[in-house]
Amino acid sequence: MNKKSLTLPTAVLAAALTLAGCASGSGGTTTTGTSSAPASSTAAPSGSTTAAAAEHNAADTMFAQTMIPHHAQAVEMSDMMLAKKNIPANVVALAERIKAAQAPEIETMTGWLRSWNEPTGAAAGHDMSSHGAGMGGMMGDDDMKKLDAAQGTEAAKLFLTQMTAHHQGAIMMAKTEEGSGQNPDAVALAKNIVTAQQKEIQEMKDLLATL
Repeated sequence: MNKKSLTLPTAVLAAALTLAGCASGSGGTTTTGTSSAPASSTAAPSGSTTAAAAEHNAADTMFAQTMIPHHAQAVEMSDMMLAKKNIPANVVALAERIKAAQAPEIETMTGWLRSWNEPTGAAAGHDMSSHGAGMGGMMGDDDMKKLDAAQGTEAAKLFLTQMTAHHQGAIMMAKTEEGSGQNPDAVALAKNIVTAQQKEIQEMKDLLATL
């Protein structure tokens, strides 16, 4: 894998946050990586002021700060696929589900950080990869350029391969939160990410076998 891109362009993250607002406001899918799970499985609404929401530790903060740009890249990758022609319908459907699921979670996690009085992003120059949580599975600039340039079946295969690695990284991050986090809503979201994205990894492997 090429060098990891640890900070997404501001425009990308801003676009993802905008998508989050639209998705959550429309009453659409709000679960991680799947449209089949009930909406109630998603973490608490952003900006919760309950006592439980106020309780958090460093692991919760790092989980949200790193998962936001991680999700934002997944949304960007999905947008690339949705803008292409001649992509298999089942791959298009997967990209749509990933975008619809992860954009609202960006808003949720941003709301948590604000309610905790924590920065919504890590300090400039901070190397996320040196932290225990890290941002595994992130695509490097070259990876993103290849996906952007690919077309048709080649693009579908590349998307599925890259998103599988991306999901595997998210699962590692979520499992770290499961074991170290304190905030119940953040831990619940982490568990949902593990369950949903493990299912999607299998789905992507099955799709790859048909292309």
